[in-house]
Amino acid sequence: MSIRFSTSSFFGRFLNEELYSIPDIDLDFPREIRERLIERVYERYGHDHVGLVCAFATYRLRSAVRDVGKALGLPLPDLDKIAKLSEPRSVKELGKELDRIPGYASRKDAPPWCYLIELAEQLSHFPRHITQHVGGMIISSQPLTELMPLQPAAMQGRVLCQWDKDSCEDVRAVKIDFLALGMLSLVEECMELIAKAGKNAVDLSRIDFEDKKIYDMIDAGDTIGVFQIESRAQIQMLPRTRPQKLEDLVVQVAIVRPGPIVGGAVKPYVAYRQEMRDQERKQQEERTSFLPIEPQYDHDDLRGVLADTHGVILYQEQVVQVAMVLAGFTAGQADNLRRAMTRKRSEEAMATMWVDFRNGAKARGVSYEIAKTVFKKLSGFASYGFPKAHAVAFAVLAYQSCWLKYYYPAEFTCALLNNQPMGFYPNHVLINDAKRHGLLVFEPDIELSSLRCTVERFGEQEAVRIGIGYVKGMSEETARHVVLERIAHGPYRSLADFIRRVPLTLEAVENLIMVGAFERFGIGRREALWMAGLFIPSRKIGVSKKAESGRQLALPLPVEQDQVELRPMGAWEQMTADYAIIGMSPRYHPLGLLRGRLPKHLVKSTDLGKLRSGTIVELAGLVVCRQRPGTANGITFLLLEDEVGLVNVIVSVELYKQRRTLVRSEPFILVRGKLQIQQEVINVIAHEIRELEGARADFHTPDLSSMEDIFETPATQPRKLEPASHNYH
Repeated sequence: MSIRFSTSSFFGRFLNEELYSIPDIDLDFPREIRERLIERVYERYGHDHVGLVCAFATYRLRSAVRDVGKALGLPLPDLDKIAKLSEPRSVKELGKELDRIPGYASRKDAPPWCYLIELAEQLSHFPRHITQHVGGMIISSQPLTELMPLQPAAMQGRVLCQWDKDSCEDVRAVKIDFLALGMLSLVEECMELIAKAGKNAVDLSRIDFEDKKIYDMIDAGDTIGVFQIESRAQIQMLPRTRPQKLEDLVVQVAIVRPGPIVGGAVKPYVAYRQEMRDQERKQQEERTSFLPIEPQYDHDDLRGVLADTHGVILYQEQVVQVAMVLAGFTAGQADNLRRAMTRKRSEEAMATMWVDFRNGAKARGVSYEIAKTVFKKLSGFASYGFPKAHAVAFAVLAYQSCWLKYYYPAEFTCALLNNQPMGFYPNHVLINDAKRHGLLVFEPDIELSSLRCTVERFGEQEAVRIGIGYVKGMSEETARHVVLERIAHGPYRSLADFIRRVPLTLEAVENLIMVGAFERFGIGRREALWMAGLFIPSRKIGVSKKAESGRQLALPLPVEQDQVELRPMGAWEQMTADYAIIGMSPRYHPLGLLRGRLPKHLVKSTDLGKLRSGTIVELAGLVVCRQRPGTANGITFLLLEDEVGLVNVIVSVELYKQRRTLVRSEPFILVRGKLQIQQEVINVIAHEIRELEGARADFHTPDLSSMEDIFETPATQPRKLEPASHNYH
């Protein structure tokens, strides 16, 4: 079934007589296509007429601390600790931040720490460096050297305009954003994996967009790894809003954004959806016809504009339409309001717009209170809101990714791992979610692994095999060489045979051993490490022919006298090695290994739903996400993972102040708090947070200490594995 719903379009922001600047054009492409496309643009229009838009990175607290502290000669471990434990806010708050960090309050008045505070504060919002905009390109009909200042870009043959996107808009330049969208790359690779497995070809434009199984999955918040609706906030909201069709999903994609939240759109929309569900359920029980509920509107004139979003302002087009309907703005004036709200330097423009909006609303008989309320909601879009067409395109891709995850979990997970970094979660969360859905995940194997992750059959089950390109110390070139050597000259017969045929550094071989890549040869990981030390005499041996000729492996010397019996590596040691080297553990979860040593009364995440709301519970977990968004009034959200699932923990402002260092930096924590269950959404409101004693020793995770004070940002970013030729799958 193809997509068969229509969306109302409003072109007033693109087609009006007062149009000041040319509208932006945003185009999303798979990652591997984007670079080729940029090269094609240069070829088509000429290097003199094409430039990359810049962005100015300004000093915030963390960058100022690191740069100024380094210049003052302060200890780097101290600077790193301050940067990680400080809130990512204005540099003006540095003195207060030092008061909050244990051990630093007494230093701030003494040189050179007092100089750090003084000099860092002077750098607040000062440009730190110039960088490339995420996708913006300028295309001009005349040479750019005649229009704007330029500088060579990092890549040879390209130039960087020394104007940011706002300045380029002010001079009415044609700006096109060529954006790389990882999910598009994932979908393409998933289609190839499905075809390679001999399964029926899939046309994603003709799948059933009304599939109840998919919406049940979405409504349950079972969306880890999918596009746009996988974040902690989305998973919390989905069981409450329960999208039932693609139009609902369009709203869902657009509403969990800083703009709608600041504009007050989220709570009314969620309340309306819940009221609709309650009435529908009641009428089904009473076997009466369903009567739709009328949304609440701030003014009757807004009914036609906001009907699609049930009375809330959600899309950029609605900002323009509301200003025209309520305040009598022309299309040009309304679009200038939208532009002013989305720019950083807009305070004066917004003040002028408010006067015009207020006077226009008054002339149309709208009260001052209503005008002020509506304008405040519009102003929320200064924090970012979606155009409707953008939301529709993203909703379609979100549904398609859910569909692939449900019907082709192995191919989807494989493509998901191969296209990191992407989305909200680190790799270990993704594979643990896949395993909870019945998928097998295997560690790298020197005979079976390819460069990237691959799909395998294991009896009646499907599995994903981790690629050797994920192993730390293995460059893409080296990993490809390992695979090509195996294809060209046959299987590796032993560890010694592998080392003889593939010249690697000792570190790379040790990492392969530590993640179990040589277990097929019947030797333990410790024994293999010992043998590698015998076979590779120098850590400096590389991939060069000179290094290869330096080996003595060709001599038939006996090594039996050098063999020793070593204790096998335990499960905890294997698991920590996996996390340190490939960022995940296919076999183990740390909480599963710790469970036997934990107090018996601790509750697992999957048992929370069986308890009554309001129950005091204790649970332990690995922190996979930390967030303190500016829209949450100081509340901190922690996402904990145990061996069976995830749970959201809410940390109050007071508790955060008491346990700040632990909340921001400890990988394993124990939480005691009140269970809250509302509309199938489970939270634990923390009363107490403690370190999980004995869990942290020797455990290596990706850096889980960062907490961005922006909306819905992952706490970790997985290592990127560049796409490779499909010959090596």
